[in-house]
Amino acid sequence: MSTFELIDELEAGELSVEFEGEEPETVLEWAIERFSPRIGVSTALQIDGVAIIDMAYRLDQGIHVFSVDTGRLPAETHVLIDQLRDRYPGLNLEVLAPEEEHVRRMVERKGRDLFRESVENRLLCCNVRKVRPLTRHLATLDAWITGLRRDQWATRTNIRKVEIDHDHGAIVKLNPLAEWTKDEVWDYVRENDVPYHPLYDQGYTSIGCAPCTRAIRPGEADLRSRYDGGRNKTDCKNTCCANQLLRFLSDHRIIRRHEEGNKNRPDLADHRCNCGRILRPLFSKFRKRHHSRFSAL
Repeated sequence: MSTFELIDELEAGELSVEFEGEEPETVLEWAIERFSPRIGVSTALQIDGVAIIDMAYRLDQGIHVFSVDTGRLPAETHVLIDQLRDRYPGLNLEVLAPEEEHVRRMVERKGRDLFRESVENRLLCCNVRKVRPLTRHLATLDAWITGLRRDQWATRTNIRKVEIDHDHGAIVKLNPLAEWTKDEVWDYVRENDVPYHPLYDQGYTSIGCAPCTRAIRPGEADLRSRYDGGRNKTDCKNTCCANQLLRFLSDHRIIRRHEEGNKNRPDLADHRCNCGRILRPLFSKFRKRHHSRFSAL
């Protein structure tokens, strides 16, 4: 990350307002011009990610793209990587990997399939295999581009197209697809003949590591495609559930929603996943620290 402040919260907010209603390519064009060469497209090679790759490549064929190979990805993911490199000649796609020593120590202590035993172990596995490599790479950038959308799930309903990423050294985080829906992303991919993950055609709706991903069954919500773990049907899609909630609270979003009388504020009683064991103590901690503001939660 640069040693100077890239943009401040005021400018980020103003830019988000300016880009609201604009097409993703408009955001990408501005970002590439503003932050190159210290900008990159982050992708988990899901449908949103390949759409962003296509858009960014059309604007700058040298755009830096990166993805994390956790060591447990489905074989089909590696097939897609090869397809993308064929489809976009010279694609600057870097595949990141976790530290071998970190993985070795974790597996020796907990076993290779530790994520099947508890939510805590799942968070540990994700941290070692995915979060740490990503964090290490983001430290080399001034800005990163994601495929996040507001309609993906509740913790993303308020994302802006331009944000300051305080979790990663206050670099700039760009979400060009924030306004798009899942159907709009799929329309773009089909209309532009963008290669996409073959598991989508087998009933998968969200794709991560092979042991934690499955096709959904008839009548199931899209979120059920992730973190099945081979046995547990009440697992949460969001592997960083606790961390995102902490940020959610610290940004006062819950407070504002409550004060505005929003009946859709998060309720742990409705949070039907094992992560509740982590979230409830966090709520308790914040209630004690901010008693006057959280007395009604």
